[in-house]
Amino acid sequence: MNDLLLASVLIILTIVIYQGALFAYRRFRRIYTAPIILSTVTIILLLLLFGFSYDTYMLGGKWIDYLLGPAVVALAFPLYQYRDLLKRMLLPILVGTSVGAFIGVTSGLLLSKWAGFSELIIHSIVPKSVTTPVAMSIAESSGGVMPLAAVFVMIAGIGGVLIHPVVMRYARLTHPLGKGVGMGSASHAIGTATSMERDPLEGSVSTIAMVLSAVIVSVLAPGLTLLFM
Repeated sequence: MNDLLLASVLIILTIVIYQGALFAYRRFRRIYTAPIILSTVTIILLLLLFGFSYDTYMLGGKWIDYLLGPAVVALAFPLYQYRDLLKRMLLPILVGTSVGAFIGVTSGLLLSKWAGFSELIIHSIVPKSVTTPVAMSIAESSGGVMPLAAVFVMIAGIGGVLIHPVVMRYARLTHPLGKGVGMGSASHAIGTATSMERDPLEGSVSTIAMVLSAVIVSVLAPGLTLLFM
């Protein structure tokens, strides 16, 4: 099978799996049936079952990955819808995101150091709370491993989607602004997609928090790493 045909098959397979996960989520709406989680787990299991490598899967996966850019641009529409409210609440959003970014960096740094991880892994963990391209860039510049950083970003995103109901319930966090700041600054695009499904306002705030967090972590990560390492 040539690369073009294999890539086409993998793209179609990915779309079919995602649609199946979306159907399951709509039928059995639980946090662990979220399409991003269910489809990711299914694809990983299929790759392991049939012995496909990640590089082989990315023959088709890279074309889907290219669509992330337009998908992120599409998030600007709800931002426009709530632009007046978001302008008024910009300072609380900025403060909340800054706190979230600081906790995200320091928690990953201190916990991985306490666990005895090597510097290579620590530098790859530190930017886990921001979007994949930014995290990979931060990891590369600080001495981490880019693919490993991408894995930690996925773990942070999916982990945030799984545990955020419990965290928000115990924190008594019910306002869409607070939820959006938490999801965007801790779980980046995956958390933002979940917020967007639940409430357009929460999703809009999460989008802003995700963008701000990428900038803040890019500035904080090198300094905090030098301070605590």
